[in-house]
Amino acid sequence: MDQYNLHDADGRRGFLKKVGTLPVAMMAGSYAAAATDAQSNESTLPQIRLGPHSVSRLICGANPFGAGSHLSVFVNHEMRSYYTPEQILKTLHRCQQVGVNCWQSGVGNVDLYRRFVDSGGKMHYIAIAAGASSGIEKLAGGGCIAIAHHGEVTDRLFKNGQLIQIRDYLKRVRDAGMLAGISTHMPDVVDAVESADWDVDYYMTCVYERHRSAEALEKLLGQAPIPVGEVYLPLDPPRMFKAVRQTKKPCLAFKILAAGRLSERRQWVEQAFRETFESIKPSDAVIVGIYDRYSDQPAENAAMVRRYGAKG
Repeated sequence: MDQYNLHDADGRRGFLKKVGTLPVAMMAGSYAAAATDAQSNESTLPQIRLGPHSVSRLICGANPFGAGSHLSVFVNHEMRSYYTPEQILKTLHRCQQVGVNCWQSGVGNVDLYRRFVDSGGKMHYIAIAAGASSGIEKLAGGGCIAIAHHGEVTDRLFKNGQLIQIRDYLKRVRDAGMLAGISTHMPDVVDAVESADWDVDYYMTCVYERHRSAEALEKLLGQAPIPVGEVYLPLDPPRMFKAVRQTKKPCLAFKILAAGRLSERRQWVEQAFRETFESIKPSDAVIVGIYDRYSDQPAENAAMVRRYGAKG
């Protein structure tokens, strides 16, 4: 999950009374200026080329729909209770209204994507997947235009010196008529693939290397106590942005809000969008998870992409 909004202090106190176990990052609010900008011209967004397709520089992410907050089990429960299939479709239609024309998800949601299209929705569908060919076939049959090899698997293979195994998967994706990409949380993966000159259409690039081992964190942080849970280091985005700029391939940057950790304050969200678009190429886009239970996040995000993503 990438974004939550905050009301003023009184609103936060009232919300906490309602959902006492939820972290502050879940609290609702509105970006009035952003929403106003979105409403004034909400049907258009800057776009990039992904193969033969024109894709908005803001792509709807998958994690909130699948109750994967990367924050806590309590937030996951809240997401699961909110995002029924009907609500997901409603949110997708709102995303389309504000100019988002692409949804990133996986094999599990391709049937819901077909429902979206059958109900009049017009979005591209891109996926992350790995493993069996059956998933590739189902995604191709469901109208998916691109598959990126799943980042968790990519990074594990890289750490084990087995990254070469991905090439066969990419070929199967291409043979099925879709664009082939690689998702990763590690700049070193992008550098390795680029150095080997692989035939890749695009990358999905997490701006935080969130799955370092305790040993790796100790090496970076010295003898400081290692935080509990996923660790998001502020120095990670510049490392990934450097790798993104060094490839000519389109890159789709994700977790730009540190899975919601930067969403507690409006200025943090604004800064993350601004710095991301200043740091990636004009041919790149961002994937942002939507949790619109308390505010019109599709419009808010779209306004910031129009503000910062139209340059370059």
